[in-house]
Amino acid sequence: MRELIIDLDAIAKNLGTMRAKTNGALALAVVKADAYGHGMIPVAKKLEAAGADYLGVADINEALELREAGIDLPILAWLHAADENFIAAIDAGIELGLANVEQLERVAKAAAHLGRVARVHLKVDTGLGRNGASEFEWPAVLKTAHGLVAEGFIQVVAIFSHLSCTSEADDLRQIARFEAACVLAKNVGLDFELRHLTASDGLLRYPQAHYEMVRIGVALYGLSPFVENTAAEFGLVPAMTATAKITQTKRVADGEGISYGYLHRTNGESTLGLVPVGYAEGLPRNATGKASVSVNQKTYAINSRVAMDQFVIDFGNDKVAAGDLVTIFGDPAAGVPSADELAAACDTINYEIVTRMGGRFKRSYLGEIA
Repeated sequence: MRELIIDLDAIAKNLGTMRAKTNGALALAVVKADAYGHGMIPVAKKLEAAGADYLGVADINEALELREAGIDLPILAWLHAADENFIAAIDAGIELGLANVEQLERVAKAAAHLGRVARVHLKVDTGLGRNGASEFEWPAVLKTAHGLVAEGFIQVVAIFSHLSCTSEADDLRQIARFEAACVLAKNVGLDFELRHLTASDGLLRYPQAHYEMVRIGVALYGLSPFVENTAAEFGLVPAMTATAKITQTKRVADGEGISYGYLHRTNGESTLGLVPVGYAEGLPRNATGKASVSVNQKTYAINSRVAMDQFVIDFGNDKVAAGDLVTIFGDPAAGVPSADELAAACDTINYEIVTRMGGRFKRSYLGEIA
């Protein structure tokens, strides 16, 4: 009745498309937040088979799920609880993004307990103002890391940061700060293999900042990181199609109010179709009156209130029946609305649209790895 069709072959293709735009840098494929709503385990298996060099997740629980599923690729996790003990992560060979002295000391303690060397990526805040050591904290982080390397508890694999993508001037300022932070790390005697700064947006805009590794997130899923550009402009193929089947149709009289608040009334005798998708499935409530869906190769407005479980389409005198397929969004090349169009209608971004899709949707996969 409700289905998210995930094209894993499209994800593999998008990885290749984005990799081809780099200077030969390693590709870290970001699968956090259940692979942006696409299903972390099937997506990770496909990316591993497609030749991704690293996987990236937000937290250790996500990383451990990947290991439990048999994923052998290097995995980086960078968002940690204040009281994280890191033992399970180090034991599973998870690489850790660290941003302050306390995290370094906790990781070293866990590594000593296990008798292992923890592989860490040091994160410097170059201007995004989120995770990462500030300019004032960075020297202390480097000094602590250098000491722990000498004691044999950690290995510094990489220095990394994240662009704000506020403006070109801001991004270039961040690139300069990042390079200065890497120089400072070298000057204190830290040896590291990799630098990574750009995600999908920075990868496309700043080839001079690809360094040794790039992080590819939203572009993997066939979505543009820029509202002013379509995915097709970058050769990307949307991987998620959200569909449902009409559960009921009925004829109603002229002037009938439809759903909560009667935000829409029929203009003449009409056929109504009930679609079993609501905000419990992730369809934003404020899609009401703004977004459209596709049925039988024709576009119809969502002009009744999106409720928890359902919304109603006014088909007028068009022929429609229970069981007909409704495409909420998918690949616009197939003549259906895109996630970008739904995002614009809801005053949000395509990242949020695909990531929030869930609830009672059933996922099915094309190109799945056994």
